[in-house]
Amino acid sequence: MSASNEAEGTAGQPLGSTRQEIEAGGWRITTLFDAYFRLDGGAMWGVVPKNLWARMTPAADDNTIRLSARPYLAERDGVKVLVEGGMGDRWDDKMRGIYHLERPQQTSLEGTLAALDIAPEEIDHVVCSHCHFDHVGALVRADGEALVPRFPRARHHFPKAEVEAERTPVHPRRASYRADDIEPLIAAGLVDLTEGDIELLPGLTLHEVGGHSGGMTIVLFGENDPNSATAAFWGDLIPTAHHIQPPYIMAYDIDVPRSFEMRTKWLGRAADEGFIGMSYHDPDRAFTRLVRDGRRYAAEDVSEARLR
Repeated sequence: MSASNEAEGTAGQPLGSTRQEIEAGGWRITTLFDAYFRLDGGAMWGVVPKNLWARMTPAADDNTIRLSARPYLAERDGVKVLVEGGMGDRWDDKMRGIYHLERPQQTSLEGTLAALDIAPEEIDHVVCSHCHFDHVGALVRADGEALVPRFPRARHHFPKAEVEAERTPVHPRRASYRADDIEPLIAAGLVDLTEGDIELLPGLTLHEVGGHSGGMTIVLFGENDPNSATAAFWGDLIPTAHHIQPPYIMAYDIDVPRSFEMRTKWLGRAADEGFIGMSYHDPDRAFTRLVRDGRRYAAEDVSEARLR
């Protein structure tokens, strides 16, 4: 593991203050950072009783829990891939207050890339699990009165069902989508639609799982490489390192039976095959490994040897 000062984070919450790296399938994967924010704990935990989830994710007085928007950078053979798109900075004071949006020392997605000496123009691909605003919000920036792509050279890969949902006027999760998060990218001709299970790039595979949203997709690195561990970016299939029992399903999920089916499948496979999990919303743990603990699962920190 390598660490470098990126922002002054809170003790025990390394997201904003350290950088971690792993290697999987020939890809070097590095943690980035866009923001901390808060959502209602009950919504994040669904039917799980508060006396259980509050031990793992303590709630503030307003019942919200702290979450992260943690993109990742994946590099292989000179190709740079951004995985997930952050919360972004296009929020007024009211919305920043509602979501308790927080950036230590004003650190952002673009800022943590700059700390790696990477300019937005150097990103070749952006891969997103789905198109909710907390996952794609930083992909567009304001340029005067216009909204323009933040990564102007990158091919942006979105699940087809997510773009369709974003463009559906009446949708049960309409509040989770903002048209101006992706419409400027479509207008610029930068969007490629994905569907089903595909190998997008060598050693980088996508699996559409649904459940949380219609096109929810996970990203795997090194899945078919017998000489490498597999790293899995879970998106909101497994939002934090605490959501690791199949019934721990968010109230935000649009198709609960599908979520349960896919979580059961992928949690089991991750434990049995030793996947390194990549947690977008966990404010404390970027990489963990699942192990079976009787009939349940436990998340272990990935050792330094495993990280390199």
